[in-house]
Order: sequence, then structure tokens, then C-alpha cells
Amino acid sequence: MTAKSPTISPSPQTTASGALPVAVSVLAVTARPGQESADLGGILQVFRGSGARLSLLCMTRGEATPVGLGAARAEAVRPWEVQMAASILGVHEVTVANYRDGALHQHRPAELAERIGRAVRRHAPDMVLVVAPEAGDVGDLAVAQAASVVAAQAGVPLVARTRHDAPCSWTVPLGESAEIIRAIQHSAVAAHASQPELLRAVIGRLDLLEDTEPLRWLRFPRRTPAQRSPGYITAG
Repeated sequence: MTAKSPTISPSPQTTASGALPVAVSVLAVTARPGQESADLGGILQVFRGSGARLSLLCMTRGEATPVGLGAARAEAVRPWEVQMAASILGVHEVTVANYRDGALHQHRPAELAERIGRAVRRHAPDMVLVVAPEAGDVGDLAVAQAASVVAAQAGVPLVARTRHDAPCSWTVPLGESAEIIRAIQHSAVAAHASQPELLRAVIGRLDLLEDTEPLRWLRFPRRTPAQRSPGYITAG
């Protein structure tokens, strides 16, 4: 685990392996509890290490997944688990919305976009992070589509954590802190204690991860010079 620390590049034309998009504030949007840790935990730690402030919007309460806590209801337990996991990951503020788990794809993108837009206005991020559609399910696709609408309207870049073999993707190394980052990610995943069966599978998958995180752009809007932040490279 001797990878170099990532450089920082905001441009889709110059993005290469090792480049981390410039971000002072990152809003992560997930379809369900657990994704903030299992899917986005590693890259969130890289953003945190670069000095970015992290916030999270989870669109559902996770009620579609049964809990392993007897009579406890998933929609009551899993939001608390998200809060605990997020605190481990260093997320500053967490919001859990009330859309029905497993049914996000049944909502119009404009409706989901309105909810994500409220989070963007609240946190004023300069980067939105989601799970790429090809790395998730129909719920992740619905989130990505709605986030794309918001990103276009707000002029905020949208980046997705994807698969290593995804077209147009690049990899960000975890650097010398790789072991620490993966340990933190494991601890955040373990906060979802109501999911013992899933936990074993997720932890097994984490143990196989490389010391890199794959990203790709979903939306990188043009900005005028007046809108451009210092160090921001305009897309061609």
C-alpha cells in the first residue's frame, strides 16, 4: 500500500488516474442506508482527507430490507444506523428522506430532483457524489437521473463512484492512508448492525477492494469566468 497521494484536477478533459476533483464541500446522495459506507465510504474519506466538508442525503429509510433485531422496524432502526455510520465517516450533516425504499424509480425525476435540490440549496456543495447507475440498481439510476437535473440547474459538477471497468472512469488512489481509510469504511459498514446477513457479504466485498476508488463524471457543466472558482478548469 504505497500508492502516492492523489493530485487534484477538476476537468474531465485532464482527469487521469490519481486525480481527485476539486471540492470544498461534497454532498453525497444515496438511494438507501448503507450505501454511504459500503459504496461511497472510501471516496468520502479521500474527499475528507483533502479538506472537503461532507454532507449526506439518504433518499429512503431502508424499510425494504428486513432487520435482524426481532420486532424492530427497519424504518425506525436504519436511519439511526446511517447517523452512526456517517459520524464514523466524518460526515457533518445527515438527512434521511421518506421516499419508499425500493420504489424510487416509480417517482418522476423532477420530484426526486426537487428533494435533492433542497439539499443542494441547504449545503451549497461544489460537488455532488452519487453511486453510478452501472454500479447499482434502479434506485441508484433514479437518484443519478434526478441529481443530474439538479446539477444542470445549479451548475454543480456531479461525479459518481462506479466500477473499475466502467467506460470514461478513472481511479483515485487511497494513498499512504489506504489501510486507515478501509478500516474506517469497515467500521462505518459495521454500524449497520440490523443487517447481519448483508454485513458478512459487504465486509467480504470490502476485503477484496483495491487501494483505489473508481470515479466518472455524470455531469460537468460549463461555467463562465465570473462563475469559476479559483483553480476551476472550464470543460471544453
